[in-house]
Order: sequence, then C-alpha cells, then structure tokens
Amino acid sequence: MTTHDSDRGVRLRAADAELTLRPDQGGRISSLRIGGTELLRQGERFGSFVMAPWCGRTREGRFLNGARAHQLPVDAGQHAIHGTVRRRPWRTLRADATSAALDCALEEPWPYAGRVSQLVELAEDGSGVTLTLGVETAGDSFPAQAGWHPWFLRSLSPGGPGVEIDFSAEWQEERGDDHLPTGHRVEPKAGPWDDCFGMPDGVDVTLTWPGRLELSVRSRSPWAVIYDEQPEAVCVEPQSGPPNGLNTHPRLVTPLEPLEISTTWSWRTLS
Repeated sequence: MTTHDSDRGVRLRAADAELTLRPDQGGRISSLRIGGTELLRQGERFGSFVMAPWCGRTREGRFLNGARAHQLPVDAGQHAIHGTVRRRPWRTLRADATSAALDCALEEPWPYAGRVSQLVELAEDGSGVTLTLGVETAGDSFPAQAGWHPWFLRSLSPGGPGVEIDFSAEWQEERGDDHLPTGHRVEPKAGPWDDCFGMPDGVDVTLTWPGRLELSVRSRSPWAVIYDEQPEAVCVEPQSGPPNGLNTHPRLVTPLEPLEISTTWSWRTLS
C-alpha cells in the first residue's frame, strides 16, 4: 500500500523494505528502512538527494555551451555545487505500492528550460531498489550531469560496528586543493576519501555493516564519488561524470537525446 501526503511524502513498501520519498524536499529519498532499521542519515540535507543538472562542484560556477559562457551562483566556497533541483519541490506523476515517478522543471538559475525526472522502483521481494534519472531539454541543447548523493549511516545502531566500504577502481581522479579534479588520474589510494573514482565496467561498491547488513551500489556509469570524512555517515555517489564535468566531460542533452542514468541498490541481512 502506498501512502502519499504533503507531510509524510510518498511511502513505498515491499516485504520488510520501506522507502519514503519527499517531493516537497527536492524529490529526495528521506528514509530507507530494512526490517525496521534505518539506513540513511536523517535531516533535510541528508537522506539521498538528486544531483542535476550537474554533480559535485562546477569550478567558479562557470561553464560553456559551445561559445556561450554561463555563470551559476556559487554556494560552495568559490564553486557551484550539486545542481539546482535538490532544494526545489518536485511533482509526483504517479505512485503505487512499490514505485513512484516524479519530475522537476529546470528553471533559473539554470539557463536552459527542461526537466529532471526520477523513477523509483522497489523490488517486489524487497531486496533492492532501482533509481533512474532523466534530464531533458525543452528547447536548446545543453551540457548536463545527473547522479545521486546518498548518506548511508556509518553505524546502524548506537555503538554498533562501523560500515566497511569495498570497491575496485581503475583510477582515482587526483584532487586539487580546491576539491576539484586536476585532470590527472592516479592509482586509487586508501581513505578517508572525498574523491572521484573511475570504474570502466560500471560502478560496483559494497557497504557492509558487520553482522547486520550488506548493501551493493551498482550502475552502468563508470563514475562514483566516495565520501567518508564525517563520523555520522558515508556517501557513495554514482554519477554520469566527474566533478566539474560540465567543463571537462560535457554530455550534451539534445531534443532527440536526453541524459539517462540508473543505479540499483541491493541488500541482504547478515544476522
């Protein structure tokens, strides 16, 4: 059964999994509970929010579309961060017991008309969820990125074991003092991380809470940012390009070719 109201959002359920979406708070996933255990950090800035039409930081808020230069508002030091839709209300297009579709218009300060859509599909057996983002233009073509920024709890209970992060990457984007990739690729280094990794065969990261739960984050996209510098939570962020990608790896959204990216989170209990 799906519940849907302005205070509680849209709730999806399957077996012992329950997921809550908040269209009024940037279309984010505000809660993911497995067997009654919350996996996501709580609070309006957290859960799992959508990054679009760019991911991470865009250098000094500037990007080019062909010869046309654009300036975005800077909101992370000297840079613009995480897109424009994470703080805007989204529309719920449809929702049933295990899936929901939402969208959000692209408006100022993004200089091009279009929309971002998100489809959330909970597996019927409650063993995972697939998220799909689309970025479309309503006219002119433009470069774009899309991805997710989930905040997974470091511990699933007070005093419980901390999460272990396991992945294999072909390279790590060297990070400059301004937190942006320098353009050089280096051998993956040990954490802590606030870094972008390249996985040419697709993102594949496993989070393990010993004795409690194992969760995998997978995507056909080759890019993920991993962040574990805070004591409360860790982030595994599948995205369609690296930070500052509007400038370094532009992906053009055209009337005939939208941008689409998906990720699947799968889990199993260990106790």
